[in-house]
Amino acid sequence: MYWNKGHQLHNGKYIIEDELGQGAFGITYKAIHSRINLPVVIKTPNMRLKKDREYPRYVNKFIQEAELLGQLCQVPHPNIVRVIDYFEEGDSNTPCLVMEFIAGKNLIDLIEGEVITPLPETEAIKYICQIGDALTSMHQNSIVHRDIHPGNIMLRSGNQPILIDFGLAGDIAPATSFSRSFGNKNFAPYEQMMGSKDITVDVYGLAATLYYVVTGEYPANSWDRKYHQANLIEPKQHNSSISQQLNLAIIQGMSLEANERPKSIQAWLSLLLVDQNTSDDLSSEVGIDYIKLRDYLAVGNWEQADYETYLVIIQAVGRQEGDWIRDEELLNFPCKDLRTIDRLWVKYSNGRFGFSVQKEIYLSVGGKLDGKYYREAWEKFGDRVGWRRNSNWIHHTKVTFDPSATPGYLPIALFYYRYYVMDGMVFVFRCDVLFSRIETCKV
Repeated sequence: MYWNKGHQLHNGKYIIEDELGQGAFGITYKAIHSRINLPVVIKTPNMRLKKDREYPRYVNKFIQEAELLGQLCQVPHPNIVRVIDYFEEGDSNTPCLVMEFIAGKNLIDLIEGEVITPLPETEAIKYICQIGDALTSMHQNSIVHRDIHPGNIMLRSGNQPILIDFGLAGDIAPATSFSRSFGNKNFAPYEQMMGSKDITVDVYGLAATLYYVVTGEYPANSWDRKYHQANLIEPKQHNSSISQQLNLAIIQGMSLEANERPKSIQAWLSLLLVDQNTSDDLSSEVGIDYIKLRDYLAVGNWEQADYETYLVIIQAVGRQEGDWIRDEELLNFPCKDLRTIDRLWVKYSNGRFGFSVQKEIYLSVGGKLDGKYYREAWEKFGDRVGWRRNSNWIHHTKVTFDPSATPGYLPIALFYYRYYVMDGMVFVFRCDVLFSRIETCKV
């Protein structure tokens, strides 16, 4: 028995709108949270498996995975779909996992429009690196996705890639469901079909996804490569415009045998990014490592880059996370480090973001760097960069990380995340002090 449109769950809290899809183990539905009119996705075990004598074990595993995902979402990752709720429905206590609904297209819908259109190399790498960072976060929490393919990567408004459907089916579906007819066989290594839970399974899936988005072609499935002598056509043969570096990285990530692939997502991503950022000047007067900041910016992970900016700044002045930074510490901030931070932001945002960008905007609306407080100028600055809306400074929980945000909107963490400013007074003083140092350092 399946749930049809209008069916109510959890005592009417959720109302089914549509079935989104079925996998080997699970069914996903679009539903509405009736009390706040919020669209959500509900995933539940496939009811047709109830006759399987192993069904109770599958359900227990589903619950265990839901608990793991709940732990993962305690520190939300910007490229992983959020888990909202969990409940058990009906007399049979059917487990239901509730996740946010992502409005947008998945990568298959994006590529396969009226005409099949592969993504440009730089855009494809940007999306894949962000999803790679999400997978790394999962792996650090002992979760292997095991269902990486273009259909499980959505592009939210603003072209932010979101990893959806955590691949519960890959870990708990009946063994009989894994065969040469495996649902996403073009993106799964053959050992996954035999139950492998190794991280290299996700390496293969991500590399195969990149193959597809830069060529518009599905790669040969690994089962046929292993047992029927099928050949993997190099992506460059489908799209001659991609670089040899990208071509080789995809082939390496899709090595047929797991022991021939990079052992982690980070190791594989390094093959994509080698030589790409080596020209960046990451110098520091006080021994700060700016590689992580550079890498976040290079792949367009603005939220992580923003917070990393806060971390390197407090580290440079000898403070710890959560500490208040004194005025004199900002006024004596190492010029070389300030230049490095700003240069990276300006370069990878194509001139949209950075402290120097913010300073120029502030000066353009009548601001001055003489240590005095100019309320009107700061309010105009806040209006211009998007930190004020309807004459009110936005709350720190309302900060967004849209790459098309107003010039000067980022970085913001130094001012917002740690000061929880509501009236703007302390907020503008922090900016004024930092901008004064930027002027002194000739940034």
